[in-house]
Amino acid sequence: MIRRLLPLLFLLPFLGCHSTNRQQADLLVYNATVYTVDSAFSKAQAFVVRNGKFVAVGQADALRAKYQAKEEMDADGQFVYPGFYDAHCHFYRYALGLRSADLVGTESWPAVVERLTEHHQQQPDATWLVGRGWDQNDWPRQQFPTKDTLDALFPSTPVFITRVDGHAALANQAALDLAGITPNTPISGGVIGRDRQGKLTGLLVDNAVKLVSARVPEPTSTEAEKALLQAQENCVAVGLTSLADAGLDRADIERMTILQRVGKLKLRLYAMLNPTPENKAYYLPKGPIFKDRMTICSFKVYADGALGSRGASLLAPYTDHPEETGFLLQHPEYYRDLANELAATKFQMNTHAIGDSSNRLLLDIYGAALQGQTDRRWRIEHAQVVSQADIPKFGQYHIVPSIQPTHATSDMYWAGERLGQQRLETAYAYQDLLQQYGQVALGSDFPVEDINPLYGFHAAVARQDAKNYPAGGFQMNNALSRPDALRGMTTWAAHAAFEDKQKGQIKPGMAADFVILNTDLLTAPNDKLRGAKVQQTWIAGEKVFSIKK
Repeated sequence: MIRRLLPLLFLLPFLGCHSTNRQQADLLVYNATVYTVDSAFSKAQAFVVRNGKFVAVGQADALRAKYQAKEEMDADGQFVYPGFYDAHCHFYRYALGLRSADLVGTESWPAVVERLTEHHQQQPDATWLVGRGWDQNDWPRQQFPTKDTLDALFPSTPVFITRVDGHAALANQAALDLAGITPNTPISGGVIGRDRQGKLTGLLVDNAVKLVSARVPEPTSTEAEKALLQAQENCVAVGLTSLADAGLDRADIERMTILQRVGKLKLRLYAMLNPTPENKAYYLPKGPIFKDRMTICSFKVYADGALGSRGASLLAPYTDHPEETGFLLQHPEYYRDLANELAATKFQMNTHAIGDSSNRLLLDIYGAALQGQTDRRWRIEHAQVVSQADIPKFGQYHIVPSIQPTHATSDMYWAGERLGQQRLETAYAYQDLLQQYGQVALGSDFPVEDINPLYGFHAAVARQDAKNYPAGGFQMNNALSRPDALRGMTTWAAHAAFEDKQKGQIKPGMAADFVILNTDLLTAPNDKLRGAKVQQTWIAGEKVFSIKK
């Protein structure tokens, strides 16, 4: 008996040594198809997380031999991706908009009025009646509304409702009076609507919108916090872990930073600053700020308006309104001066440019200001209509195309009427832009579009709407491949924010942000992509969403 026990006694110290030599970890996820989105676009079956970061990726047995995790999670054969990154949205505006009347999807002006009336009845003590999301292009006559009905229904309550893109709005007379707008009010870079008799119609476009929006009361701190946390719940439920919020002021950023600091706001944010004198005076001397969940290294500028409200600045007139070409929101010298100012710093310049005229102007201004610098990652936001002669400038000047695929499938029904067939062929040219810069950053522009990043993935690869229209896709020569679409909403989005060394891939050293889906986005049929369901969302190794079973 003693002889038989001797070999076991001899091995015990070594077995104990093997067990204690395993490195401690927080989480081991196994039995998964893991799309790492690394440089080789490799797949794995398991990974390990420690202190909020990925520390190892590979096969479960090999990882267990090296790591002892406090928790192991069986992914049940489901599909894991890096946390989704919306490279252009309006998170803060979306959050506050949750308190407003939801007018998205209304198919007529009477339907808008009905929703407004219902919302007003639910909040009878509100001092303003605010709503967002209407789109006259979805209505039978496709004409802008006027304020007459709102004046009759709400004579003493100011009403302010913004179009889906935020570049046009309708205000009733009570709101116009509070803003001091009369038929003689001057406006540059915008439109104050008047009828043939010169009377106000209530329509406001681009810079005119700000005249009324500035009078809408700000939410209290309690209201803002509640709205932001509700917005966060909505985001993580669709797999979003990082957001680029396009256009913020210091007060907005500090409000969200406080919520991050106390652990309430988990989302990672890349905050684009409004180029106000106050923001520049405060942030430029500090230089770019890179914190774990807050990046501040860019200024967001508006060059023109939107195609849907004919505010996009075009080189030639609108096909359906030959008397209009759209307009710039500022004088060209404004953009040149700002570009030169930012070129002398380490901040990015990110410019909203929709029309081919505004894209040409800003690309040329960027090129002159950057003087050959190759890694400043200045961005054109949207880049919707770019002439064939200007597309190569994205590669020539090393400019990041920051695009929103669902804009193509939302606009495709009427964009040809605005642009004509020849211009339409170089609009929403995502593959052409990718070939120039080598990357595209994908976003949604929510709340202009839906917050679900899978809708953008579907629009990018299938170029179809929610009903899988049109058959065969819209201008498929500019569709993205599935690997590239996934890169665009993970690692390429991070690159566009100078965050590609910290997140966007499942590999050692990266932030442990990941999402588990029940669908393989790389192989599922096109008509199944929008229906893919997020099962879990994790940020920094913490589960922030799990689907209810």
